[in-house]
Amino acid sequence: MSRYVMGIDNGSQSTKVAIYDFEGTEVAFGSYKLKETLSPEPGIVIHPDDDLWDSVYGAIKNCLDNFNGNPQDIAGIGLCTIRCCRVLLKENGHLAYPVISWMDSRLNKPYVHSDDQVKYVTTTSGYIGFRLTGQFKDTASNYEVHWPLDRKTLDWTQDTELFESCGLKREMVFDLVKPGEKLGTIRQELVHKFGFNQDTPVVATANDKAVEALGSGIKDEGTIMISLGTFISSMLLRNEYKENALNFFPTLACIPFKYVYESNGIRRGMWTVSWFKKLIGEELVTEAAKFNVSEEEYLNLRAQDIPAGSDGLITILDWLSTPSVPYRKGIMIGFDQRHTKYHIYRSILEAISFNIKNNIDDMLKEIDVKLNDLVVIGGGSKSDVIMQIIADLFGLPVHRRIGNSSACLGAAICVCQYLSVYKDFYEAASKMVKTQQTFFPNPKNHVFYNTINNTVVKNVRVHTDEILKQSYPIFA
Repeated sequence: MSRYVMGIDNGSQSTKVAIYDFEGTEVAFGSYKLKETLSPEPGIVIHPDDDLWDSVYGAIKNCLDNFNGNPQDIAGIGLCTIRCCRVLLKENGHLAYPVISWMDSRLNKPYVHSDDQVKYVTTTSGYIGFRLTGQFKDTASNYEVHWPLDRKTLDWTQDTELFESCGLKREMVFDLVKPGEKLGTIRQELVHKFGFNQDTPVVATANDKAVEALGSGIKDEGTIMISLGTFISSMLLRNEYKENALNFFPTLACIPFKYVYESNGIRRGMWTVSWFKKLIGEELVTEAAKFNVSEEEYLNLRAQDIPAGSDGLITILDWLSTPSVPYRKGIMIGFDQRHTKYHIYRSILEAISFNIKNNIDDMLKEIDVKLNDLVVIGGGSKSDVIMQIIADLFGLPVHRRIGNSSACLGAAICVCQYLSVYKDFYEAASKMVKTQQTFFPNPKNHVFYNTINNTVVKNVRVHTDEILKQSYPIFA
């Protein structure tokens, strides 16, 4: 009898694949790094070659290499991919143009048809789903901005004019299914390559942040999920869509006809940590090797010795500005002779935390919600330092979940929904999501951090924006 489910988490920097038993215990894990995106000209950001599929294929292989069981005992595969990308396909389902990243400025506008070899316009989940199954199907919950989706049916609109306003025709898009429904059966060549059962289903999930929310186990209105990835945002689970939201984005949840309210995010959030690691270079590699730890673990060890507030070093995270404020750049202020590279690192973690706090506060004020606790997921959650900073700043308990990827687990929960292992998504999440550690706030640091936030951090851009507006035309 099949005893396992597989979850795929195709992210911006790597693809992760995990295998779980029906209780949510992770029994195997593998990952595969993506290549750096390419920017051949300003505003253009694309994934090179067939990198997304290559990373998914490689991560599946690496996961199965770490799996001691029989691949035929895997009852289904859940697929979660990067959201807000655009994929242009030929009639045979293969790429007509490199996958367009969510960071590409062209995605701020509807699709414009300019290449006759493009027969389908889809998302990353549509494309990777096709490569896994050969079916032209996709999850409805990965289509929102500039897509003609009817939220009431989770299917395409019947309004021809709305289709045309998105630059599309019905024959150019895939058929839609809901989270927890079947995209198709695994291709036979992948059955032969990986040893899957020949009728293994591939199951739909949603946009990647919504899948993370499901895999983080948030259920009640007083708990929020923070995702520390390349794009950092936070999510609350809700029953209703909210029109004309000002400080958050209501997006489709990984439970059909439910929603998650997503706060304003941080573009290139944890990417900033990767940038800083590269900046230090070989010295960091050498020092980490002396302690037999990874470079990031070493940075976290050293950052623990830096006091809260980084001895006055303040970082403002604008490493990738939004189109509405293109002049903004990253800023570090307050340097003096006390500061080391480890102060800079801790200051970056504090900047991430301040930004998260202020974005969440804006959302909570708009919908009049009070938090009881937080769940922090993503690669950044492995850092005890940032987990404690977030707990101190919010003054609330912060939970770290067990496992390498909440999106992988969310995808696995969708498979269990399809297989009717549990009565619904909620029961599956309550049984399969487990807490590894809870961080409790330091009351003294809570007061200190909020003093810095309210007196300094919230006021920096008022002054620096005017300077950066002047420098932008010179250095853009």
